[in-house]
Amino acid sequence: MRKIILAATALLLAVAFGIQAQDQVRLNPDHPDVYVVQEGDTLWDISGRFLAEPWQWPEIWQVNPQVENPHLIYPGDRLRLVYVEGQPQLHLERGPRGYKLSPAAGTNSLHPQVRREPLADAIPAIPLDAINAFLSRTRIVAPDAFKGAPYVISGADQRILMGAGERIYARGDFREPLASYGIYRPGPVYADPVTGEILGRQALDVGSADLFQLDPDHRENFAVATMQVTRTAREIRLEDRLLPVEERSIAALFQPGAPAVPVDGYILGVDEGVTQIGKYDVVVVNRGEREGLQPGHVLSIYKQGATVRDRIERDTVKLPDEYAGVMMVFRTFEKMSLALVLEADRPLEVMDLVRNP
Repeated sequence: MRKIILAATALLLAVAFGIQAQDQVRLNPDHPDVYVVQEGDTLWDISGRFLAEPWQWPEIWQVNPQVENPHLIYPGDRLRLVYVEGQPQLHLERGPRGYKLSPAAGTNSLHPQVRREPLADAIPAIPLDAINAFLSRTRIVAPDAFKGAPYVISGADQRILMGAGERIYARGDFREPLASYGIYRPGPVYADPVTGEILGRQALDVGSADLFQLDPDHRENFAVATMQVTRTAREIRLEDRLLPVEERSIAALFQPGAPAVPVDGYILGVDEGVTQIGKYDVVVVNRGEREGLQPGHVLSIYKQGATVRDRIERDTVKLPDEYAGVMMVFRTFEKMSLALVLEADRPLEVMDLVRNP
């Protein structure tokens, strides 16, 4: 009986040790001891200098509580790798502009004060210029969201391609007119590759326009709208649709981390419909808020293993799925998400797998 207990105890310790080792942060073999933040850096790139898995940076991030906005870093700041009780930690030291000297109240002596930096000057977690349009405008909508929506019928002088600053004309149901509209082009309808459930349709951002005037139309409940184009992401075409401007709070600062629940999904699409996916491409994933995904969640990407014929056993064998890259979710919808590919060891494709890192 005692041997059984000892064996069970040893097994539990081994499992516990395995879990601890699995969760332990792995340092990049070529990591620096000190790194000075540069203009153009991203938190992901900086973390990759220190860590084998950059998304694990919150686990070793230690900040100076006396520094205002300690979770934000700026060019000129220093990141120092130290060890506390054998565990690596990154300590933040503000750069030369991190403090300013001013007389203490009622004295002539100088003392340090906290630097106040605009939020926009902070180093972003990921390259925001790669996802800027997707942060605020690209949407996943219901499959029938465009049904009955007003549509572009002409440009000035009957042009069929329009741009920013031009006047356009739209026709449709304007019984509850808005001051401004988003102009969208219906994108692909996505279905879950396993269950067949319809997940949504991508609404491709085309531009924005302000309503100038409405004139009655001979068709009941219809009107012809004269509109001024205020912004374009691509050329406006005839039949592009008008949707209400979406009021949505978008977080531009992401704290990377693994999802708290198991995620097992697929890449369903990529912006502009290209076939090969690489670093900094935006992809559509068939998992969303209902599966627990949030902006900042990191997912690993895998190529599906091929099925081959075993000539000796005369059956088929599925080869292992192979790690191919990593992505970060930056915008979520109920059933789908948009993610930015941050690393790609090889060309990626639609139907590649995504899982917890």
